[in-house]
Amino acid sequence: MATKPVSASGSQASRSRRIALVASVGVLSLLASPIMAPAQTAASPVLQGQVSLADLAERVMPAVVNIAAVTTSDTRGRTLPQIPQLGPDTPFGDLFEEFFNRRGQGQQGRPGQPGQQGENQGPQQRRSQSAGSGFVIDGSGIVVTNNHVIGDANEITVIFNSGLRLKAEVIGKDAKVDLAVLRVKHDKPLPAVKFGDSDKMRIGDPVMAIGNPFGLGGSVSSGIVSARNRDIQQGPYDTYIQTDAAINKGNSGGPLFNMAGEVIGINTAILSPTGGSVGIGFAVPSSLASNIVDQLKEFGETRRGWLGVRIQSVDDATAEALGLGTARGALVAGVDDKGPGKPAGLEIGDVITKFDGKEVKDSRDLPRIVAATPVGKDVPVTLMRKGKEEVKTVKLGRLEDGEKVQPASARTPAEPTKPAVTTALGLEFSPQTDDLRKRYSIKDGVKGVVVTKVDPNSNASDKRVLVGELVVEIGQEAVNSPEDVTKRLDALKKEGKKSVLLLVSNAQGEVRFVAVAMN
Repeated sequence: MATKPVSASGSQASRSRRIALVASVGVLSLLASPIMAPAQTAASPVLQGQVSLADLAERVMPAVVNIAAVTTSDTRGRTLPQIPQLGPDTPFGDLFEEFFNRRGQGQQGRPGQPGQQGENQGPQQRRSQSAGSGFVIDGSGIVVTNNHVIGDANEITVIFNSGLRLKAEVIGKDAKVDLAVLRVKHDKPLPAVKFGDSDKMRIGDPVMAIGNPFGLGGSVSSGIVSARNRDIQQGPYDTYIQTDAAINKGNSGGPLFNMAGEVIGINTAILSPTGGSVGIGFAVPSSLASNIVDQLKEFGETRRGWLGVRIQSVDDATAEALGLGTARGALVAGVDDKGPGKPAGLEIGDVITKFDGKEVKDSRDLPRIVAATPVGKDVPVTLMRKGKEEVKTVKLGRLEDGEKVQPASARTPAEPTKPAVTTALGLEFSPQTDDLRKRYSIKDGVKGVVVTKVDPNSNASDKRVLVGELVVEIGQEAVNSPEDVTKRLDALKKEGKKSVLLLVSNAQGEVRFVAVAMN
């Protein structure tokens, strides 16, 4: 699962909150005059009521490194892009523009004039630099960092706290979880740390972060686990650890330690109005990262499981319409004809509640669980189908395009002039006609009744049912005419249903489920 954070707009804009990658280093500005605290007169394991982290920091710091990445490109953009790849139109651009080297863009001018490009001159080169953090997990020279720290760099240097500088090569990268694995070579074993079990971390447990904020390598900060399983809309497998340990630009790729000195997270992003730490940082949990790192080390690429279905969330209205009781599981909104789910018997309308024995609490869980399951494994899939529990066995394939939550159609067709035949649920329905099929570009083979009007004050409008879309099923039964719509809704009302589940298709045949309140 690829999504990205967006800036607040309207009333949300006043919050000025941004989620930002924390890779690059720029000018360090002093925000206030420092107040110097009195020096400690004697060493003590307890400072102001807190246990000292000095021994822990001293033990693990040699394995934490700074990452310097350089990308060379020409002024016409015909080689590699700048790092990180955040364009001016993204919500990150205004946060990071001052930190990126944007010199050498090239202008038309007189030949030989400094900083300009004349008619007889070739493209000028420009160098873009990025800095972040990382850590050694194997004394032979295996280093873990964030993918956005290195991007498409031509040259990567790993810098140890001792001052040792080693050139690095990329073993593998994973953009979906923002991880990269590097290799450096040295004639002696390098200090290393190990992954711990992030699933054992509880909210309130103490943690320590070490990294390279603003180029200040070897910086230590501490805090607690503020929350778990955070979805910050960065990718399909979001399940971040949230921490209040200070994380800033340059901390990206650095480790988040438990008190045993094990890496339980990889610092990746912050939520901030200014780009600096406000005590809300996010780390990729080791339970997700360690398997990906192992795959990148072994294969140079990820090999994720693939179920071959499109899914969407189950809200309270959908759960009521399906008779689930409580909102849970992942609702199957589409089955890939070439995917492993099709021959296993998965169908549109199934609600997957368990996968390989692991509970699927909501739709975000399923892609993560499937991706972590070995390719080729025969997996039991527990699902609810028309109120009954069934178990199917799927031989898992390998992920190609990834599972994506079926988005709502963004198309807004023109209002029709032909009157509807049936009105219900705030919608007007019409049978498919040549005129309507042409007007809405309905693909051959797409079934259902056409939505020809939507009441803007209806629950269906709130759920983004659009004019020109088609209702294929109502209450998991097919409808092919407005008369079918009326009959099915009357039957559901007699059953005492408070909401009805619609299977809605766009003109191209892509479907999604929408739960609409009964009038």
